Amino acid sequence: MGQASISRHLTREFVQRWRSANPQGEVITRDLTTIAIPVIDAAWVAANYTPRELRTQQQNEILALSTELTGELLDADEYAIGVPMHNWGPSSSFKLWVDQIVRFGETIAITPSGMNGTLDTKRATFFIAAGRHYGPPSADALRNHLEPWLRTFFGSLGVRDMRFVFADGTAEVRKGMIGRAAFLAPHVDAVQSLFPGN
Repeated sequence: MGQASISRHLTREFVQRWRSANPQGEVITRDLTTIAIPVIDAAWVAANYTPRELRTQQQNEILALSTELTGELLDADEYAIGVPMHNWGPSSSFKLWVDQIVRFGETIAITPSGMNGTLDTKRATFFIAAGRHYGPPSADALRNHLEPWLRTFFGSLGVRDMRFVFADGTAEVRKGMIGRAAFLAPHVDAVQSLFPGN
């Protein structure tokens, strides 16, 4: 949706307030619609399962984008992630990104007792935009597969501190049933509430 995107607007609001609260902090921005993310294939999987010290140059090249994306996650203390709901789940570009960041020895630690996520010190705030209404009173509430999926996926990477701002009913803005500013107001307030004292 470009600049008309509701989730982009809310992530920008969050970043603005985060910068104010953390004037010495650094913000890394990653727009998934501006990069070509390849589909995971057998060569990528084989490279991912190969211990880092045993990978060939070709395997390192196959994993190069994944290594860059994973490094951003590992370096950051906090994530602000805007996600549109497409067909009751994540957008295709977001799913491609997600597949790239499941990295053994990086975001997933392999231990004698099994596999554990390594992002347990991170906090993630998700801004979900959906065309229809998915709140508890709506008939479509049970079709909101995106939020549970995000909780499951990021939980598997170790993230325990997750917050959600859900902006559903965006189709009413596109149809002119409600003004954009009026629609955004309560969601912007929700973002503000994440920064008490600012």
